[in-house]
Amino acid sequence: MGQCRNVAVEGSTYCPAHGGNMAAARLKRQAMNNFKLNQYKERAEELAGSDKLASLSDEVALLRILIEERWNRCETPQELLLSSGPLSDLITKSVSLVEKCHKLDTTLGNLLDKSKVMQFAQMIIEIIGKNITDDEVLETISSQINEAFELL
Repeated sequence: MGQCRNVAVEGSTYCPAHGGNMAAARLKRQAMNNFKLNQYKERAEELAGSDKLASLSDEVALLRILIEERWNRCETPQELLLSSGPLSDLITKSVSLVEKCHKLDTTLGNLLDKSKVMQFAQMIIEIIGKNITDDEVLETISSQINEAFELL
C-alpha cells in the first residue's frame, strides 16, 4: 500500500480522506469558542458596573418564564409526564435562586422586618401629627396606618 498520495489539509498532517477535515473542524470550533469567550467577556465587563448585579430578580423572572413556557407546551398528560424532569429541574433552580435572592436582599439591607416597618409607620404618624392639628383626624389617620401595616 504505502503512503497516501493526497494533499494534507492546511493546518494538518492528514488528507481529507484520513482525518484532515477533523483538524479543520477542530480549528473552526476553537475559533468559534474564542469568539464566544470574547463576547462573554465583553458582556461581563458591561455588567460589572451595573446595579443589577446586586439583584437576582431578573434571573428569577427568566426562570419563571421558562417554567411557564415549558408548562404551556404540554397539551397531553403524556407530554406533561415527559416534561416533568425538566420542569422539576427548573422549579428546583427557581426555588434555590429565590432563596439566594432573599439572602442577598437581607445581606444588603433591602428587606424590612416587621419592627422596622412599624418604626416607619410611627415616623409617618409623627410627620403627619406635626402638620395636622385636629386630634380626631390625626387619630383616624394613625389607626388606619396601623391597620394597613397589620395586614402585611
